[in-house]
Amino acid sequence: MRDTRVILIGGTSHTGKSTIARVLAERLGFSHARTDLLARHPGRPWRTPEREVPAHVAEHYGTLPLDDLIGSVLAHYERLWPRVEETVAAHAVGDGPGLVLEGSALWPPRVAGLATPSTGAVWLTAPEDLLRHRVYTGSDHAGAAPEEQRLIDAFLARTLRFQELMRAEIDRLHLAEPYVDGSRGTERTADAVVAAVTAQGRAPTA
Repeated sequence: MRDTRVILIGGTSHTGKSTIARVLAERLGFSHARTDLLARHPGRPWRTPEREVPAHVAEHYGTLPLDDLIGSVLAHYERLWPRVEETVAAHAVGDGPGLVLEGSALWPPRVAGLATPSTGAVWLTAPEDLLRHRVYTGSDHAGAAPEEQRLIDAFLARTLRFQELMRAEIDRLHLAEPYVDGSRGTERTADAVVAAVTAQGRAPTA
């Protein structure tokens, strides 16, 4: 682990990527970054005290079938990937702080093709019931209007399908130590990420 300068944490929405990335960055003295901040795809389709749901986000989740929702987000991640590579490469060498980079854009086939040294990757997963609970609680699904509930349900369906496809890609590529159960609590999950990255010892390859 002492030779690792970049930790990549992938996974679908609501698996705890941001929380674990912040904990690890603080533990290790690394920087913390999110792929979502490199370029934004339509975000979560529910209101918060700070924001209303933009019209284009409501249209996105309200009109596209599930396969198109998945295709749209994967196409976005493909366009974003060169910026992810640049970010990883900038932290993989040098004397500055390392980096914990998290986000759903860390799609397994692209991560497997990284040639940067001192880089390890894991993907957080969570049981479907837990993901549903987190999405419904965070969005106040029970208190939302029927049309808002429909948007939230579309987001949840994409979240679950994304995890299913992600795990299939990891299995297909035979990536080592790929899964960390994000439902085990913050400290235990952070420990498991460190153990997985330590076991890899280098950037994962197909």
